Amino acid sequence: MNNTNDQLIDLPILTDEMIGLLETLSNIAGVSGNEIAVRSIIRDSIAGFVDELHTDALGNLIALKKAKVEKPLKVLIAAHMDEVGFMLVEKESDGIFRFKVIGGIDERALAGKPVQVGKKQKPGVIGACPVHLSTREERERILSVDTLRIDTGPGTSEIQPGEYATFATKFIRMGQSVCGKALDNRIGVATLIELIKNCPENIELIAAFTAQEEIGLRGATVAPFRYDPDVAFVIDCTPANDQPAWDQSENTHYKTKLNQGPAIYASDGRTMYDYRLIHFLTSLCENYAIPYQIRQPGPGGTDAGAIHLSKNGIPTASVSVPGRYAHTAAMIVRIADWEKHFQLMTAALAHLHADILKADR
Repeated sequence: MNNTNDQLIDLPILTDEMIGLLETLSNIAGVSGNEIAVRSIIRDSIAGFVDELHTDALGNLIALKKAKVEKPLKVLIAAHMDEVGFMLVEKESDGIFRFKVIGGIDERALAGKPVQVGKKQKPGVIGACPVHLSTREERERILSVDTLRIDTGPGTSEIQPGEYATFATKFIRMGQSVCGKALDNRIGVATLIELIKNCPENIELIAAFTAQEEIGLRGATVAPFRYDPDVAFVIDCTPANDQPAWDQSENTHYKTKLNQGPAIYASDGRTMYDYRLIHFLTSLCENYAIPYQIRQPGPGGTDAGAIHLSKNGIPTASVSVPGRYAHTAAMIVRIADWEKHFQLMTAALAHLHADILKADR
């Protein structure tokens, strides 16, 4: 394992309590720029386990758990709180609103989706012309946001332009999977909460629950400045495009796959990852018999894109849980993949030490 703590630890298992926490986090609204409700739940969950806790000017919730040794390694773990969603921009008539998309959402998947609007999560639906009333040209054309409306019904005068909206999907368990909205990245949030509660005493843990990741890694850009970390890990939920190809050809652009464990990043659209940390993580997987996969390099990215460029540069790794149908009304994640991700991050904190960073970059 090439570190000063080669003794293997007992790995945790995913509990019903963690799954219940994920359900709570998935069901609440937290569109980029409006993470208040998510932040409140996190604060209540971790306040008794950390030494310092504050919200910065961009809405990041930053927690510090001090080490019980002198000159500890300062480790930042980031998990973004926000989700993709919508904002009402114009009231056309009683209960009918034009809206814009916040974050990367596939417009093809919007028509007919139930939504929840505003702080009180008022019900609504994204409306479009019924297929049997559409012309042939309309049916062959992809529906754009400009042609769609959010319909909250008449008599909802308290809803006004500027309100946020999210998909109204409720979290469910599906056999060996969980399904819900905003699993990207409430699954990382739930994991980081648990890592805080069980952090080893020889590191100083900086837990950054970041804001506005889905609209440009904005929270992550400022998150490292308060505590000056030595190393960073970003935990997220990444697309698994592993379904069979429509024409039965081999699917070679799957990014990640379900049932193959956590996805470790080598490269993405924003970051060339630190090879020392990649080797550290893959070695842990091999020693603990944790299945893992390397996320296919290509577009996309995580909060690492901002964090690794912060200050004088911060050695950074990203480890994600694979999930299907990201940035739609419902994402599916295998419970076993999440558990292996949680176990890998637990082992990483237990074995991490400064000598790893002394090797050439």
